[in-house]
Amino acid sequence: MRFARPAAISSLAGTAAVVAAALGAAVAPVWAQAAPGSVAGPPALVVFIAIDQLRPDYLTRWDSQLTGGLRRLMDEGAFAPQGVQDHAITETAPGHASMLSGRFPYSTGIVANSDGVSTVDAPLVGSAGLGASPFRFKGTALADWMRAADPRTRVLSVSRKDRSAILPIGRAKLPVFWYGADAGAFVTSSWYADSLPTWVQEYNAEDRVQRYAGAIWTPLLPLAAYPERDSTPGEMVSGEVNFPHVIPEDGIRVRGAILGFPAMDEFTLDFAWRGVRAMDLGAGPQTDLLAISLSTTDAVGHRWGPDSRELHDQVLRVDRALGAFLDSLVALRGADRIVVVLTSDHGVAPSPDVRSSWGDNARATRVYREAFNAALDAVSPVVRRARMESGAFRFDGQTFEVDRSRVVGQEAEVRVAARLFAREARRIRGVARVDVIDDLATADTVNDPIARRWLHTFRPGGDVIATITLDPYSYFGRGSTATHGSPHDYDTNVPIIFWGAPFTRGRITGAARVVDIAPTLAQLLGIRPAERLDGQPLTQVFRAKAP
Repeated sequence: MRFARPAAISSLAGTAAVVAAALGAAVAPVWAQAAPGSVAGPPALVVFIAIDQLRPDYLTRWDSQLTGGLRRLMDEGAFAPQGVQDHAITETAPGHASMLSGRFPYSTGIVANSDGVSTVDAPLVGSAGLGASPFRFKGTALADWMRAADPRTRVLSVSRKDRSAILPIGRAKLPVFWYGADAGAFVTSSWYADSLPTWVQEYNAEDRVQRYAGAIWTPLLPLAAYPERDSTPGEMVSGEVNFPHVIPEDGIRVRGAILGFPAMDEFTLDFAWRGVRAMDLGAGPQTDLLAISLSTTDAVGHRWGPDSRELHDQVLRVDRALGAFLDSLVALRGADRIVVVLTSDHGVAPSPDVRSSWGDNARATRVYREAFNAALDAVSPVVRRARMESGAFRFDGQTFEVDRSRVVGQEAEVRVAARLFAREARRIRGVARVDVIDDLATADTVNDPIARRWLHTFRPGGDVIATITLDPYSYFGRGSTATHGSPHDYDTNVPIIFWGAPFTRGRITGAARVVDIAPTLAQLLGIRPAERLDGQPLTQVFRAKAP
């Protein structure tokens, strides 16, 4: 296998020397500038945590019921409750690709889940099934910058989803693992290794997923603590409307069924904890990186919706599970040697079929592909007159695209086609706006966040030539109970929290974007990003510097 543990060096000063060399001694790390006595030295471990589909209002809505890891991070960290994934297609893959790269989807190349990590060219190691790799990801990420500054840096990334484990690390061939439901075990792909490390093999051999067979999910708190009804019309698609919910006892079925239960987050954190000890993460003297993405909130949110009792209980349970994990980590390494960053990849909207208790979706509707037939027909005369190749244009619901290889020298005709499509599509009930990407170059991106978010996803001159934004809370097609993916605030707003000795405590006001996380951590560590970033350091999260 290709995983290698870097050689240990006993001198703490060695890390600072390597950092200074990488920076040309031009910038001191934030930990070295902090007020005397506030920071013991460089952090031994950076812990990055993503909770898939965690809306920031969940943290305030159920604030009094949070007692675990979320409570600790909110109370003791720098908390930006209105952080933002400032791009348009708010899905898991682009959200995770931006988290530790400091760049928007137009730059990372990961613009949607469909342009994520799945590939037959990197077969799974440890299971059958479709392979995965970061082959579409462009550029670098925090793990690359850390290892360039100090090659001793150890990295581990873990998630239930392949894209959530892979994309925060970028293209680096480092220990990255995700859950393979076919095997009921954690796997990787040939992009990263030829075989699983011994500690992963030993963990998988314990077949720990079986301990959840037959487990019954009931509300954590007394029923009076949940204002939500246990059954709503939008939950019918879930197939299991009311509590309790039971994981099948069958040894094979439990492998897939666990994906939608709170137990999956516990399982993921348990595996991460084994990895911390096996790889000796945070033992120093270098700074290591641990990335964890917890996916169950997304599964529960899609299945039962954001107004459900199930989602409420899931947030309480991930809070408790994260609390136990952080307690263990602090006991092992010490609170003064760890920094934690928490965020999410996107929010969620309630189903148009349900009148939400927290969002005004009374006018929400469903928009179907057939409604765009007239807009597509409007393009046909341009295609015929310009004698463009058949199939040069494509519409997938949110984007109208052109295959540039089939329209060489016909840029003017392509712009005409885009504007004709946009003119007709704007007439469709449920469509809020249709933007021609070339026209967004002159948009007011300060006061028009939707224009800005589309430009952060696609740039003029590319294959996407027009984009569709539906009315708030409206959905494309029939979909599931609840979903996400729009450029509206309810899908883009996410929490951002920085916790640890170098960071201040309290609510952070002002702009805080997910692309600002990586440059903030780079400034903390005194390392230089390898390329131009879209984000910038959030200096307001740091404690006061020494005079």
